[in-house]
Amino acid sequence: MITLYHCPDARSFRALWALHEIGLDYDLVLLPFPPRVHDRTYLDINPLGTIPFLIDGETVMSESAAIVEYLIARHAQSRLGVAIADADYGAYLNWLHFGEATLTFPQALVLRYTRLEPDRGLGAVAEDYVRWFHGRLRHVERALADGRPYLLGDRFTGADISVGYALLLATSLKLDDGFEPLTRALWLRLAERPAHRAARAAQKA
Repeated sequence: MITLYHCPDARSFRALWALHEIGLDYDLVLLPFPPRVHDRTYLDINPLGTIPFLIDGETVMSESAAIVEYLIARHAQSRLGVAIADADYGAYLNWLHFGEATLTFPQALVLRYTRLEPDRGLGAVAEDYVRWFHGRLRHVERALADGRPYLLGDRFTGADISVGYALLLATSLKLDDGFEPLTRALWLRLAERPAHRAARAAQKA
């Protein structure tokens, strides 16, 4: 049985969404955010104190995009992944990691300095990273300009899970006013997927 340690709507949502898209059984452990502050016993499980944390037999993982890649490669490569020999393989990996490294990173700083530590007087820094996020998000709009419904064309993949989570985070931080039309349409399309909706429901249980 796969075990996922998760905080609602945090980065670990990527893993939860992937589990539902694939249709895997799992045990979900819900934690307060941030867990290393509010549940010190969690450090005995994951010394980093971060989420996600996935346990699959002898395998343990803590990076959200890597967990999506792992789950798909192990259980749904032909359905949600892209084969190494496929011409889109490089683009698939790039989008998979773009969602975390380029889109979620600046939002994490916005979250920290506007909600978690607003008294540090770093609001100007947060505003800089809001602009950074919106600037990098234009890359998604450009990719969708040819009419494709998903990042790699007609097929939904793990790349959409990775970038889709960044769009979810943006809506929760009220940064979605910077979504351009095609990006907004992608977000609405992803949010209506049955697996996405099931994952949102599961984290409220």
